[in-house]
Amino acid sequence: PRHPNMLPSQRDAFDIPRDVCYLNAASWSPLPRAVQAAGHEGVERKARPWEVDPGLARAQHERTRAAAAALIGAAPEDVALIPSVSYGVAVAGKIFAPPAGSRVLLVEDDHSSPVLEWMTRAAAQGFAVEVVRRPANGDWTSAVLEAIARPGAAPVSLASISSVHWADGGAIDVNAIAPALRKHGAALLVDATHGAGVTPIDVATLDPDFLIFPTYKWVLGPYGRAFMYIAKRRQEGVPLEQTGFGRRAIASEAAPYLKDTAFAPTARRFDMGERDHFISLEMAAVGMEMMAAWGPAAISERLGVLTDRLAEGLAAQGAVLTEKRFRVPHILSIAFPGGMPEGLVEKLAAAGAHVAPRLGRVRISPHVYNDEADVDRFLEIWSKVTQ
Repeated sequence: PRHPNMLPSQRDAFDIPRDVCYLNAASWSPLPRAVQAAGHEGVERKARPWEVDPGLARAQHERTRAAAAALIGAAPEDVALIPSVSYGVAVAGKIFAPPAGSRVLLVEDDHSSPVLEWMTRAAAQGFAVEVVRRPANGDWTSAVLEAIARPGAAPVSLASISSVHWADGGAIDVNAIAPALRKHGAALLVDATHGAGVTPIDVATLDPDFLIFPTYKWVLGPYGRAFMYIAKRRQEGVPLEQTGFGRRAIASEAAPYLKDTAFAPTARRFDMGERDHFISLEMAAVGMEMMAAWGPAAISERLGVLTDRLAEGLAAQGAVLTEKRFRVPHILSIAFPGGMPEGLVEKLAAAGAHVAPRLGRVRISPHVYNDEADVDRFLEIWSKVTQ
């Protein structure tokens, strides 16, 4: 079917040769030309620091904070600048202590970032970690809801979960899970690595306690930049790092230096130390602004058309796929009941098709630079390699 208003392929904004079939955004995305340019400018700026405007750092912090906030419907002052998802989960672990005797819910084989902090803290703090097992039919949402409501179980204090299962694109409907947790007085931490920017997220409606995402995958940015939404009710905690800018009045310009060491208001107090990333912060802002200009609904629709076309072609070749209703529009994975054939991913790459092996499956993740020609070429390569 034709989609007259659908987002066209944005391949021209990237430096991707036509013979490269790159379907691996969920591992790392290529940088758009504009993001590359911002990086080159940043390097030149750092090379000549005497020319840097003293107000640049603050302007960059706030531009990037606002760009991240716009992707998730947040107010900029509720977003902290952090280096990684695991850093953000460590911040959450310091702010929020699950009560002894309570349960913290994780999902099986979720990415290590939202999982390890709670596993590490459980014994000392006296709470239990419960892992929601992978459901046979792929319906993660129902499995999590059942775990929350299980009669006779210890009270749930927190669910720390991804909104998309990183390994296979399984959808975890946090909009259905959040109210179920609220009913039990439980907190919600969302790792939105594979959601923010690509699918609509509105923290005003969702009302998570914490929501975290990095820039190096779907939002077309560099490594080492990530963002953490912290609900106002959680902003009184102690930050992971103690910084001058996290306090009300510590400044190097005038004495006394430690003028007021009370914590600064808003989520800015949780910004990472050494946040003046002249180079990568601006790159992150440019990538996120591009994503916001296209809009998550348009991106989602576009990528859904591509993964549907892939699914149809792969199913015709006998591939085992997750049911469409249990996966997100931008990730498709192929299962191998008898085990993945030896060297499959390497053979695909040698033929110019780039995907990822994840937990025994092949994960395919297109983005705005892909088009129907990529899909058809992948199907052709797949057919040759798997014959």
